Order: sequence, then C-alpha cells, then structure tokens
Amino acid sequence: MRRVFGSVRSRATLGATLVVAVALVAAGAAVLLSLRSNLIDQAGNEAQRTAQSVATQLAGGTAYDKLELDDDGPVQVVDAGGTLVAVSDDLERISGTGTDAVRPQPQQHKGDDDSDDDTGEIGEDTDFSDGSATIDGETADYRFATVTVEAGDRGTLTVHAGGSLDAEQSAVNSALTVMLIGFPLLLGVVAGVTWLVTRRALRPVEGIRGEMAAITASEDLARRVPVPDTHDEVARLALTTNKTLTALETSVERQRRFVADASHELRSPIASLRTQLEVGAAHPELLDLDGAVQDTVRLQGLAADLLLLARLDAGERPGDARFDLGALAREEAEGRAGVTVAADAVTVAGSRGQVGRVLTNLLDNAGRHARSAVTVSVHKDGAWAVVAVADDGDGVAEADRERIFERFVRLDEARSRDDGGAGLGLAIARDVAVRHGGTLTVDRAPAGGALFELRLPQAP
Repeated sequence: MRRVFGSVRSRATLGATLVVAVALVAAGAAVLLSLRSNLIDQAGNEAQRTAQSVATQLAGGTAYDKLELDDDGPVQVVDAGGTLVAVSDDLERISGTGTDAVRPQPQQHKGDDDSDDDTGEIGEDTDFSDGSATIDGETADYRFATVTVEAGDRGTLTVHAGGSLDAEQSAVNSALTVMLIGFPLLLGVVAGVTWLVTRRALRPVEGIRGEMAAITASEDLARRVPVPDTHDEVARLALTTNKTLTALETSVERQRRFVADASHELRSPIASLRTQLEVGAAHPELLDLDGAVQDTVRLQGLAADLLLLARLDAGERPGDARFDLGALAREEAEGRAGVTVAADAVTVAGSRGQVGRVLTNLLDNAGRHARSAVTVSVHKDGAWAVVAVADDGDGVAEADRERIFERFVRLDEARSRDDGGAGLGLAIARDVAVRHGGTLTVDRAPAGGALFELRLPQAP
C-alpha cells in the first residue's frame, strides 16, 4: 500500500479525487440547504395566505361555524383564553401551534349572528413554526403561520394555518438520492481521467529516469536523456539534465586530463632527481647538488600549484578580507629587475594570498618573455580595480589568447621545461580572478608585447 501511494501518479490521482470530493460535498450541501430553505419558504407563504384568509373572514364578523377553512391543511382558531373555537375538518392530531386541541368548544357570541357591528382588525406580524398534523388518518409535517386578529366583541383571536412540507421533503430526498448515486460515479470519472492524464504527462519523466539509470550503470557520460517535444516543465527538466551531464562530462574529462598531465609533469623532475641521487650514491664525486636542489624546488612549486588548483576546483571560497591592491602590487614587484610600478590605492576584498599569487604569476610570465622592461599599473575604472602587467616581448598571437589560460599549455613546446614552467601559472591566475568575481584577459601592449589585465570589483 505504501509503495502504491508513493508514486507521483497515485498521489496526484488521490489528491485530485479528494479535492473534487470535498468540492462536491460542499456544493451538494449548499444546494440541499438552499432547496430546503426555498421550499420551506413556499410552504410558509402558503400557510400565511390561508391564515390571512381566515383572519379576514373573522375580521369581517363571519361566525365560527361559517368560516371557509382550507381542506388541504390544518387550521385552528383560538380565542384570547386559549380555547379552540374553530378547526378544519378531519383534523385528528396537531403539534407545533401552541395548542393541541382538535375539537372546538361551543361558543355563543354576538358575532355568530353576522352583525355588521362585529368588525375587527388583522395584526401586521406573522409568526412561523414547524410541527406536524394528522388529517383523516395521514400524518405529515407542516409549516405553520400564526396571525392575530381583533374581532370586535369576540376579542383577540389567533389563527394557526399549516402549509404542507411534503414537497420539500420529497424534493430534498430526490436530490440527495441523485447526489449519492452521481457523486461516486463522478469521482470515479475524475480519478480515472487524472490517472490517465498523469500517466501520459509523466511518461517522459520515466524515460528520463530510465536513461539516467542506464548512464549510471554504463558510466557513459556521453549519453543524453530524451527531450520531449512538449515545451513544458518536463522538457526543461530534460534540457537541464543534459546540460548537467555535459558539464559533468567536461569536468570528468578535465579531471582525467589534469591527472594525466600532472603525472607527466611530475615524472620528469622525479626521474631527474632520482637519477642524480643514484649517481651520487654510486659516485659521490659526480653528485650535482645544485641540480638536485633545482629539481626539488621545481617539484615543490609544481606540487603547490597542483594543490592550489585542487582547492579552487573544490570551490574554496576566497574570503572577504579587505586589502590595498596597489600596495600588494608594489610588494610583489619589489626586487624584480626591469619592473616599474605606478599603483594607486585601490581597496578590494578577497584572499590577499591568492591575489598576490596572481600578481606573482603575471610578473613571472612577463619576466620570462620581456626583452628589457615590464610595467605594472593599478588604477580605478568605475566599480573595478584594474591591474595591468605589460612587457616589451613578442606578445601573444590573437589565436592563442584564450588557449594560454588552459592548464599545462605552453605555446613554445620546444623550449626548456626549466625555463618555461609547467604551464599552470596563467590557469591559476584566471581561476583565482574568476572566483573573486573578476576577469583576466590578455591583449597587445603599447610596446608590442603582451598586456595582461586583471579586473577585480572594488570593495564596498
């Protein structure tokens, strides 16, 4: 049972059926109450007309035994003392009028002689009550109307007249029977239609789920889920899923390439260092300590770069420390030959160490390719803090201006690894810039070399 109602289709069907059921019950109750109220009002109006007719006769001085009383409903005429003085024919029992008498008491009154002086006045108010009466052996419910009349010498008389509620009860019972039969059928139709429509709507979702299960089992991230031609939420879900798969495939491929490149880059210094140590162990006089130290330093720097990239890929937050970018640029450029700095005071927020690493990488790159001079400038540009690092070297070809920011990319593959590095510096610099909400681009410098421009948002 839990499994059945655990599906979206089952819950949607149950929910829709319950909502419709509540609406039908509420609407049915309102209809029955309105129908009953209208029919009761009709019975009351009928009873009021009868009571008014009898009261008119009494006000005109008609004798009790000559009153024209309604044969279809019960009528009572009661005097001021509570004595029943006139009643409709065949009345056997009555309740709800205040008096249960059904046999009138003999009365001798001046009004019995139809005197013209025995006139009266009918009261303006009409009271209503519910009760029952038995006429000629048949018992039924009635709506009673009560009217008072000042009948001259006969004093105050009260007329009770009843209007039958049989029509109200019959109509209400018929409507209730129709509802009891029709509502379950209608709920069955609603449940069936909802089940079919939901199954049709969720069929693409099942296709997406099945394909995702197959992708998980096969580990083939090149596969994509089917996109239904419906232009609805399910289609957008499929498109988003495919975009996620594309991003995941790219990330996995990038990780594989990163591991392969890192293994390749680490192999060379490790192999060189091992060779030198083995030679030194066999022939101590041939040990190249300087070369071993250089390989160790290079290996240490490469390991640091790889660890920083791993932290960046893991989404490490840069922090929100505030620092002066101009002062940091002067600090990183200090002691470098041929480097001139023109830096304004500009405050940014983030990781001072990571931004300093960006400046170090840019200055190292410019120093490797410059002929004689490197210039560094820091200034404000609207809401941005801008660092420009330019050299007077050969520059970067336009076709390579994005490729140089890829990991392990070196434009001159024939150059010495010791001179060129592992090709991670610019990749690290761009990743850090992006994670600080900025950009890092390269263009042509005025002196003909490369111009790297780092843009970071100023601290508020």
